[in-house]
Amino acid sequence: MKKRQHLLQVVIVALFFLSGCVSHPDKKTIDTNQSDDIRKVLQSYVAGRQARDLEAVKAVLHPNVDQLTSRGEWRRGIEAATAGMKRSSKKNPGNRSLQIESVRFLRPGVALADARYTIKGTKGPDRVLWSSFTLVKNSEGKWQITSIRNQKPTG
Repeated sequence: MKKRQHLLQVVIVALFFLSGCVSHPDKKTIDTNQSDDIRKVLQSYVAGRQARDLEAVKAVLHPNVDQLTSRGEWRRGIEAATAGMKRSSKKNPGNRSLQIESVRFLRPGVALADARYTIKGTKGPDRVLWSSFTLVKNSEGKWQITSIRNQKPTG
């Protein structure tokens, strides 16, 4: 009887641990899904910039977004950021692309993405920048860009 009771306890404990494994996806799966979501947000951003569609760009920006451009200009707030983006797109026409190098999660709901931002077909050589994007999840669980840092590599 004791063996049977012990076996029953072992089975219950095993089921308890296995149910936790089955009902909760592992962290890597969550990070991969969120990484994909962030990549989609960034692709929407660059598509909006390419199309000069400020409403599409605004849709992925946090209201308190700030941007530091490669020329050292600070753009604080969504209106200043999008007005500057509009001026920049007019001054630097060309095909924009974003090659995302990495996505890191700093804590739940906060991510940092590093990318190469290229504008081809400009007057002169292609513009190649390194960009870092900080994204946060808003109250609706949607990722938004809260900061953009662009820098021109030297050397």
